[in-house]
Amino acid sequence: MTHTKLTFALNDLAGQHHSFPSGRTSLICFVKEDCETCNTAAPVLEAFHRAYGSKVEVILIAQSGAQNAVFAQRHDLSMPVLDDTACKAAFDWDIESLPSVFWLDENGDSRTHFEGFIRTDWEALAADLSAETALPAAQVDWASLPAWRPGCGSKHLDPSVFDRLTAEAENSPIRARRIEVASSDDVAEFMFDQGFSDGLPLVPPTPERVMRMLSGTRRDAQEVVATVAPNMGEATIEKIAINAVMAGCKPEYLPVVIAAIEAICTDEFNIHGVTATTMGAAPVMVVNGPIREKIGMNMKLGALGAGNRANATIGRAVRLVVRNIGGASAGDVERSTLGNPMKFTMCFAEYEERAGWPALHVERGFQPEDSVVTVFAMTGGPVHIVDQTSREPDQIAESLGLGLEGVFSPKMKKLPVDALLVVCPEHVDTLMRAGLYSKERLRARIQEVTAVPTAESRSDDTLAAPAGSKAAATVSKFASTDFIHIVVAGSEAGKFSSAFHGWVSGANGSLSVSKKIDLG
Repeated sequence: MTHTKLTFALNDLAGQHHSFPSGRTSLICFVKEDCETCNTAAPVLEAFHRAYGSKVEVILIAQSGAQNAVFAQRHDLSMPVLDDTACKAAFDWDIESLPSVFWLDENGDSRTHFEGFIRTDWEALAADLSAETALPAAQVDWASLPAWRPGCGSKHLDPSVFDRLTAEAENSPIRARRIEVASSDDVAEFMFDQGFSDGLPLVPPTPERVMRMLSGTRRDAQEVVATVAPNMGEATIEKIAINAVMAGCKPEYLPVVIAAIEAICTDEFNIHGVTATTMGAAPVMVVNGPIREKIGMNMKLGALGAGNRANATIGRAVRLVVRNIGGASAGDVERSTLGNPMKFTMCFAEYEERAGWPALHVERGFQPEDSVVTVFAMTGGPVHIVDQTSREPDQIAESLGLGLEGVFSPKMKKLPVDALLVVCPEHVDTLMRAGLYSKERLRARIQEVTAVPTAESRSDDTLAAPAGSKAAATVSKFASTDFIHIVVAGSEAGKFSSAFHGWVSGANGSLSVSKKIDLG
């Protein structure tokens, strides 16, 4: 096996520079101070240096920072001890276990390579060196040494070190501009000052963290996923990963974040309008399919609240992408009159196994085994709908319908506006008492109980029709049952459902959009 591509450029303990290949036969060994096996090997290597050093360049490459000098003093080493605290040489040479010994000729080709301490290997190396150099054998008390001792893992294999070194390699997928933070600066405060934050602290997106995040997808880091309004910034996989890091996501969440970005950046969803409206709209994300349990999303107790990392950080990552890539920061394009806590995050999973209804994504044309994220533009919620006394399906359905009267305003009817109704399991049980109470029946019941005679419908403080009008038609809350979206979530105990109130729907507003999550 040849090692002609293997190089290093390191300083020894005195600050003298050494590089490889040097044009000489070399004996190179990687070590670290706290490795017992490395401490066993060090006196043997020093004996080799003293015996063959005139013809073979014997070098130690050590990973222990300030402890490298302690290691050299402990064994009275006279050979060069090079500082590889950053572990870059170990990474480049693909070291696994220490000590790791290479005997290389003047061209850098390998004569011998082994790891750990197997006494017969070291004795054979001593004999080969003596024969090659025509020098007397090194003075080593082999009988006092262990027959076998396993090595220790190289420090570069620590995940945080390995990810950093991978990010710095020539083939690194990271292309984003790096920002240097002064050692005296507080990183969290620096990110606040740069305007990256939604008002809460961020996780610093270091190269190693971004590399780790990118491991959550097989898609190319420079693939442009979407153009994010209002600034029409290009959202690459890498840039989405950076914002996912800042939001606190795990790598396995990244495919969900990517799919959500693909959904909100469609013309149908209209993230520009959702962001800019003074009404305070924000994306609400519902996740369906196997991905829910795979990444530990919450669909049960407290599903719409705090406490679950996946729910909270996926929603937050999407919002940070809109802010940092799209340029939608509060007070600029973001002009919400009151604001909306959902602008921090709102993402949850549907408890699709709990009802006899088709899950949301199946209703929208996907297969049950597909993992899908659906985005809605919502202005209010979640608003509780409380009914702890009804025992009949139509009674619960009536309560859910009357609970939606507050969308926009109780006096406003025939709204072309989406509502997302989240039905809790106990209310589902009541609905199903006499058999399947379909979503279609529930939607029809909502329209029925919210209907009033057209003459009594108000769009402002004036009756829509004069008193005494013969008009007998009624008008319901929503312009169509198509605007009523229904999912199941929540704990098994508690008769509290909830609703999210939508923004303007249709061509002048926003349509809900579903995207299949790419898990390849």
